[in-house]
Amino acid sequence: MNITGIHATPGYAGFFFDDQRAIKQGAQQDGFTYDGEPVTDGFDEIRQAGESIVVDVELADGTVHRGDCAAVQYSGAGGRDPLFTAAEYAPVVEGPVADALEGRDATAFLDNAETIEGMQVEGERLHTAIRYGVSQALLAAAAHAEGTTMTDVLADALGTEPATEPVPVFGQSGDDRYTNAEKMFIKGVPVLPHALINSVEKIGEDGETLLEYVEWLVERSQELGPDGYEPRFHIDVYGMIGEIFGAPYDRDEVVDYFADLEAAADPFPIQIEGPMDVGNRADQIEAMVELREGLADAGVDVDIVADEWCNTFEDVQAFVDAGAADLVQVKTPDLGSVHRSGQAVRYCEGTDTRAYLGGTCNETETSARACAHVALATDAAQVLAKPGMGFDEGYMIVENEMRRTIARLNRRQTTDTDEITADD
Repeated sequence: MNITGIHATPGYAGFFFDDQRAIKQGAQQDGFTYDGEPVTDGFDEIRQAGESIVVDVELADGTVHRGDCAAVQYSGAGGRDPLFTAAEYAPVVEGPVADALEGRDATAFLDNAETIEGMQVEGERLHTAIRYGVSQALLAAAAHAEGTTMTDVLADALGTEPATEPVPVFGQSGDDRYTNAEKMFIKGVPVLPHALINSVEKIGEDGETLLEYVEWLVERSQELGPDGYEPRFHIDVYGMIGEIFGAPYDRDEVVDYFADLEAAADPFPIQIEGPMDVGNRADQIEAMVELREGLADAGVDVDIVADEWCNTFEDVQAFVDAGAADLVQVKTPDLGSVHRSGQAVRYCEGTDTRAYLGGTCNETETSARACAHVALATDAAQVLAKPGMGFDEGYMIVENEMRRTIARLNRRQTTDTDEITADD
């Protein structure tokens, strides 16, 4: 079944674009916004509305299948592509991208996605958000044309056996880190709460505020969670541990702090995302390796998660090859086409690094559902609840999409077994 049209409609994303550099340099919050001038190219304000492009792929049977172009909240930071605006990029989707895809066989998902992944316009690769959104629509179109699920299409393309149970969902709290964590406890979310620790105020001058928060997580999780609830705590500190201990910091001092975090989380596991941000990939990998080795030598059982400077497929390879993290975040919009996220998860197989299929609060419900299928197809270690910072909506979207897909696959397997039995 052929692709007959590609259409682009500017839309909104599930959160906002934030100038991370300005915030880390001390921009003060004014209600929901920030005072001050942006410092990252492309930003008109430190916080501005998140944008998306709704991509419709039309097939010869008249059906239309959707994907959403979206970019991360902290666009332009940590080696990522620049700020994504719908007005600038919608003409690219309806122009060169449409020209490259119209007339192609919709069932050839991998070939179609690779075409977009390698495409250049005026000597430049397509923005990661374009590759991300168009590939989602191509995936949905392929699943329709083949009469199957997006999970199956991806599993065939990647050579995997899909998960048979929902992948553990990681809930993100935003700044409402107490109330939203309580919501997560009540729903028994397996990995939580992210917590958005992106300032000295939130972590404490000596890290004491974060330690108190982790102790609260342990106590409150057992008060509100279901019977037998054993959460895994995942805290994103946006490099703030490196900030409060100075650069260059004393490794033993940092390891001691991680030991305090382990004790605060006891008896539950804890993992820390982005412990430092040293400004480039090579130095980030070196710093993460040094910290990981220090933790191992001291017997401190806290996992570290790579985020900053781990954006592209090649970045994931570099962090995994160096043994720089216990988990790498596969930040889906930064990988481009969704199959590249799947390949990044697969690259972790056979190593001691697990793959966290992440992304951003600044996506859409369509991209979140597509990523749920990537998680199932690759059986990732965990998958982010998205979009938005309200928690409930994103968790519902991702968890329900996985449950619905697994139920569909189970029904199909039961039918196939019944047919085989009847034939016998």
